[in-house]
Amino acid sequence: MNDKQLIMIAKVTSALFTPFYLPLVAMITLFMFSYLSLLPLYYKLACLFITYLFTILLPTLLIRIYLRYQGWRPIHLRIKDRRIIPYIISILCYFTCYHLMSALNMPHFMGVVVITALAVQILCSMINIWWKVSMHSAAIGGMTGGLIAFSLLFNFNPIWWLCLIILLSGIVGSSRMTLRQHSLAQVLVGYGVGIVTAFTTIIIM
Repeated sequence: MNDKQLIMIAKVTSALFTPFYLPLVAMITLFMFSYLSLLPLYYKLACLFITYLFTILLPTLLIRIYLRYQGWRPIHLRIKDRRIIPYIISILCYFTCYHLMSALNMPHFMGVVVITALAVQILCSMINIWWKVSMHSAAIGGMTGGLIAFSLLFNFNPIWWLCLIILLSGIVGSSRMTLRQHSLAQVLVGYGVGIVTAFTTIIIM
């Protein structure tokens, strides 16, 4: 496998495991392993649509508009100062999603998922003021910590899912380094931030 193929695989991996997918994947996990599995299908789909709209579609579109306005491409976000506005956009979208869920009286743990993802974003944005950290690794670290926390709360065995997520974490981290978006330290710190923040937030709430 040559360098061009490796870079292409790394780009596809980064695109597939964008940080914005954390709340949606967590919500699907809840629908599979918790009491929320008893909810009607139409209600689950409505919840997933709201989550997708405010945590994936809107942040992605707004950040692309911002990049186009600045005349930048995603690669230009390597500079940590240029990541501030995208972080703010994401945080505002997540806040909106949480308040909408609260207004619609959706089940408690759905809001917890959004708050957890929001906490990871806020912490990463604060670290970003001094040092660039991998949001991709933080997001999949959040999935790892969230899975462990939910397995304790809902008493299910997460071992196979945990093995899969850890494997994916390595692939995602490697892709970010292959693309020279982050160093090993930035990937590892991001992953650690995601695990600790997600686990702590879910257990406390």
